[in-house]
Amino acid sequence: MAVYNHPPMSPRPRQNTDQEILMAAFRAIAKLGPAKLTLAEVAKEANVTAASLVQRFGSKRDLLLAAAADVAGGHVYIFQGLRQKHRSPVAALLGLADCMSLMGSTPDEVAHSLAFLQIDFTDPAFLGSAQASALGMREGIRALVRDAIAAGELRRCDSLRLARALHATLNGSILDWVIHRQGPMAPSIRRDLRMVLDPYRAKAAR
Repeated sequence: MAVYNHPPMSPRPRQNTDQEILMAAFRAIAKLGPAKLTLAEVAKEANVTAASLVQRFGSKRDLLLAAAADVAGGHVYIFQGLRQKHRSPVAALLGLADCMSLMGSTPDEVAHSLAFLQIDFTDPAFLGSAQASALGMREGIRALVRDAIAAGELRRCDSLRLARALHATLNGSILDWVIHRQGPMAPSIRRDLRMVLDPYRAKAAR
C-alpha cells in the first residue's frame, strides 16, 4: 500500500477510476487504520463525494473487500518491477525489502496496514484474498530462487522450502521493525533476507 500525495481539492471533484479510489483507500488506511476508516475520509483522499463512493462500492465493508481483492493481485506488479530493475535474481530477492514501502513510510502507517491484513484472518469473506496474495508472493519468490539456482548464484536446494523461509522472514521482519522501530525499514528487512540467503549462496557468487 503506497502513500501518495493527493491533489488539492477543487470546486468540482473529478470522476476517479475505481483503481484511483482504491489507492486513496490504501492511503487512508495507512493514516488511520481500518477501524477508524470512514467513507468520508476515503472520499476526501480521493477528491470525490462520499455519496459517489456509496454509489460505486456500497458500504465501507464492500470498499475494504474490493481493496483486499486488489492487494491479492499486487504480487504480479511487484515481481515484474523487480525483474525489470535487477538482472541478478538474488538482487531481486533482496530488492523485496524496498517494495515493502508499499505498506507505508512510517511505523504507524505500516502498523495500520498490518491491521488491515488482520481482517483477512478473522473474516471468511476476506480470507480468500489473503490466501491468494500469500500464494502469489511465495510463488514469485520461488521463481526467483529457481532462476538464482540456474544462474549459479545459489547452490542447488529445495526451492519451495527456501521460498517459504524467505517469505516467512519477510513477513516477520516487517513486524519486528514495527515493534522495535530502529532505523529505516528496508535495510532492516534486507539484512534479515540476506541472513537466510547467505548459507545458500554459491561460492563464486560470494
